[in-house]
Amino acid sequence: MTDKVVAELITAEEKRQRNGLELIPSENYVSKQVLNALGSVFTNKYSEGYPGKRYYGGQINTDKVEQLAIERAKALFKADHANVQPHSGAPANEAVYHAWMEPGDTIMGMELSHGGHLTHGRPGTISAKLFNFVRYGIKDLETGEIDYNLMREIALKTKPKIILAGFSSYPRELDYAKFADIGREVGAVLMADMAHIAGLIAGGVLANPFDYGFNVITTTTHKTLRGPRGAMILTKGTVSNPLKTVDKTIENLPTLIDRTVFPGLQGGPHMHTIAAKAVAFWEAAQPSYHNYCLQVLANAQTLSQALMNKGFKLITNGTDNHMMVADIQTSFGFDGSVAEQVLDRVGLTLNKNVIPDDPLPPYKPSGVRLGTPAITTRGLKEEHMFLVADWMHQALIKKNDPKALDKLAKDILHFANSFPLPSDN
Repeated sequence: MTDKVVAELITAEEKRQRNGLELIPSENYVSKQVLNALGSVFTNKYSEGYPGKRYYGGQINTDKVEQLAIERAKALFKADHANVQPHSGAPANEAVYHAWMEPGDTIMGMELSHGGHLTHGRPGTISAKLFNFVRYGIKDLETGEIDYNLMREIALKTKPKIILAGFSSYPRELDYAKFADIGREVGAVLMADMAHIAGLIAGGVLANPFDYGFNVITTTTHKTLRGPRGAMILTKGTVSNPLKTVDKTIENLPTLIDRTVFPGLQGGPHMHTIAAKAVAFWEAAQPSYHNYCLQVLANAQTLSQALMNKGFKLITNGTDNHMMVADIQTSFGFDGSVAEQVLDRVGLTLNKNVIPDDPLPPYKPSGVRLGTPAITTRGLKEEHMFLVADWMHQALIKKNDPKALDKLAKDILHFANSFPLPSDN
């Protein structure tokens, strides 16, 4: 028997992905090999514990595939230890917090409207209820420069136990050396949430925080890394038995994190996802992946300039990575949620997004966020970015003209269908 309803929805979603252009910077397309691993018989197996230290029998293959994922992750990011079990980015961050902090301790993270993530202390989250978050942010909105002097002043005053470098919607590269200087001065653990740019780090086109003395990197395994939805935690330093108690010292941080992931925050790992992570890490080690990352950056820089030429006001006036944030309210006189809906109608998918110190509420913010990882995976190059910018501009200035929008939708459909999905190969 076949569940026709779900089968039809899967077919419809594949059609949607094929017929439009995916501009959400946190989304991408995985290869057929990653999809096959994700849908493999590893989904049938419980594997509580870690390789060689399981609570169930029958682990000969799960131990091998998890250890393979670990070794590949370590090699990609120059880490000493990797925990590949976290189910997503939020619990990966939570695991680091709980491994090192006590309730009431202080964490320094990026101001949320300036680009920080929800797990960096948004009110209402579990972490914000348990820990005290203090903020750093952008000093110059035209360049995106972080106010490192104010950051140091706040750190000296509040003595955070973790200084967190990372973001969800920041188009520039962070100065990890300055983070490290401040962290060493106040004795904080240096943590980088690299969920958005991990693939670009693995591909060698953006800086690796470990090269600047960071202790921990958390990341999702999708986005620019082109793996399955999941996460991992990378550390410097050795690990002992994660199922035994150790002293809370920086030398034992990898062990503390492992013990916090399991049994602290989650039970059995999803072995089918870990198998798919291993495949994605192998793909990211191939020479073609470095070329992909170079193209992501080239496309992003070309698209950002093309958008600005069309009258879009971009936060920080460009990008150093794969994403950009556009101030739609200033550029066109309506909010980002309207822009998201209009562009979705013609087959251009992006997301509404707050801008720094946004006067509008989060569900009707001033801006939108977009990026180039997925369209680069489809095969688009710099010359296509001018088309994308023009289509976006035309859709927004003609948002009340159904006939014009219908024509744009047909043009985008025809264009998108000339670029295959990776799962076609």
